[in-house]
Amino acid sequence: MNVIIVPLYNVLSVAIDLYQWVVIAAAALSWLIAFNVVNTRNRFVYTVMDTLYRLTEPVLRPIRRALPNMGGIDISPIILFLILLFIQSILRELVRSLVY
Repeated sequence: MNVIIVPLYNVLSVAIDLYQWVVIAAAALSWLIAFNVVNTRNRFVYTVMDTLYRLTEPVLRPIRRALPNMGGIDISPIILFLILLFIQSILRELVRSLVY
């Protein structure tokens, strides 16, 4: 049983870590676009922006719907980041209790 659980946890943990970096990159790029630091007419910037949007928006949309309107501030990436950390800690404790 340990032969399957520990590698599965490792893969899930790495996947969550990678998705956290995607959320950070999407938030940073949205700030850069909002402050006109990067040009969205650039094909490469548009492709990166579109890819990050497609990866994060399906998860961020329900969080945005649940949050009250806070004006121009979008804290949904922070909430998602905290949810991912929570899921990762639950998985870690579950594996620890099953293995040991």
